[in-house]
Amino acid sequence: MTRVSADTGTLRPSPARVPPAERGATRIADRVVAKIAAQAAREVLAPLPGPAAPPHATVAVLHDAARIRVHIELAYPCAIGARCAAVRRQVTERVGTLAGMEVREVAVDVERLHPAAGPGRTA
Repeated sequence: MTRVSADTGTLRPSPARVPPAERGATRIADRVVAKIAAQAAREVLAPLPGPAAPPHATVAVLHDAARIRVHIELAYPCAIGARCAAVRRQVTERVGTLAGMEVREVAVDVERLHPAAGPGRTA
């Protein structure tokens, strides 16, 4: 097959097709994976308690496998273990789907508990 060059109007041969496996690789930066993880945690925890900071994450990626640490703040009282499990599931699913990575570990750090306003309490 030949192509016409737009510059000169001359015919030139098409470049050889390179098989997909030999074209190279896509590398997804750790900070991109961290942003995906933080957004996934926000999806599960919404709405956040009033003064809470949004979730943030740190990530270590090695050979297309991620280890993720998510830092969150929760309203209290709540089922802390259930909320952390929901964050782990969502982060694993979203990183796997959007970044195409195996997630080997998701550690959830609860940095602060925000007590709910009630009798004798102020928010």
